[in-house]
Amino acid sequence: MSVIEKVQPMSDGEPAKALWISTVAFTLCFAVWTIFAIIGIRIKQDLGLNEAEFGLLVGTPVLTGSLVRIVLGIWTGRYGGRLVYTLTMLAAALATFLLSYAQTYTQMLIAGLGVGLAGGSFAVGVAYVSPFFPAEKQGTALGIFGAGNVGAAVTKFAAPFVLLAWGWQAVAEIWAVCLALMAIVFWFTTSDDPAFRLRRERSVASKSLAEEFAPLQNVQVWRFSLYYFFAFGGFVALSLWLPRYLVGVYGFNLETAGMIAAAYSIPGSIFRAFGGVLSDKKGARSVMYAMLAVSAVATLILSLPATTITPVIFIVVIFVLGFFMSLGKAAVFKHIPAYYPESVGAVGGIVGMMGGLGGFILPIAFGFLKDMTGLWSSCFLLLFAIVAISLVWMHLSVKQLSRQGHSAPVAAT
Repeated sequence: MSVIEKVQPMSDGEPAKALWISTVAFTLCFAVWTIFAIIGIRIKQDLGLNEAEFGLLVGTPVLTGSLVRIVLGIWTGRYGGRLVYTLTMLAAALATFLLSYAQTYTQMLIAGLGVGLAGGSFAVGVAYVSPFFPAEKQGTALGIFGAGNVGAAVTKFAAPFVLLAWGWQAVAEIWAVCLALMAIVFWFTTSDDPAFRLRRERSVASKSLAEEFAPLQNVQVWRFSLYYFFAFGGFVALSLWLPRYLVGVYGFNLETAGMIAAAYSIPGSIFRAFGGVLSDKKGARSVMYAMLAVSAVATLILSLPATTITPVIFIVVIFVLGFFMSLGKAAVFKHIPAYYPESVGAVGGIVGMMGGLGGFILPIAFGFLKDMTGLWSSCFLLLFAIVAISLVWMHLSVKQLSRQGHSAPVAAT
């Protein structure tokens, strides 16, 4: 039974308000989380950083934003999403503002750790939003919330103009102020989530850490994590890698390659909401099968020698891949409240963490494979291997459950 069915009725507009305000907040958080994608280029020039130093600077917020998700997810279960979400935004805003005063590389790395908190907001939002909706609508709700990934495109489009007009410090300060204002709006316009209210009304003691982490002993959680490592981590990695790939393989200029990468990011974020709707109507498992099957075909095609694929074919296939990845991102998180309704924070945190780590690890792996093999298409061969393992693992698990007579929750079938 969904927690929404256990508590006193909410006002008609309360779930919608919680969803849309959380989504706007997550959009701003994601814009802050990816701020180094733009200002990092100017910082690299100012400090004379080498490629390794630049990579660490850009990757620090991605790494910390991923690792902190499990902690923030657990705190959301204990203290309520409204409080944790607000404090997370304020802390990330403070770190981003202080970034504008950093002068040394070390200071910028330390500030980057705080900026990364903005990326951890995803785990908070999932645990906060899902209890407002019954099981049959959670896929749609979480898909809409996850579409806040479009914040990355907001930064890619808007930050260069601010940077050129007033400098990279102004980007950090303006983004920080916007996020702080959003935190204030969020606190004064939302209410505590039903799950937290239920625990508070019944004076339910917080779970011990052992109880919080108990679901992580289930191999199914790590299977979901692998799906998200590919669907979200692979999507983020390709968003970062595409400009370099298009310049290196097809000789596009940087402006054109950047616009294609931005165009890849936007629908890949927005269609996540459509993936949530499909997961509610068709079942998350069916959507996952479709995502993995199409992604396997697409990555196999793109694994062919790069010179054998024309730019038009490449762009068409990569957009198809991005579209199905966006559906998969929503389907993964449709499973979590269906299978683990009492542990959405912890399980959502670990799955989100693994997805974020994919966005950090995969670009490094792409570069390593390119250096080792000399093949640009080797990155897609790696993605094909991940998809193939995921698809086989999922199919074998589903068959095992069928043989044992176990049925998945209705929402996830």
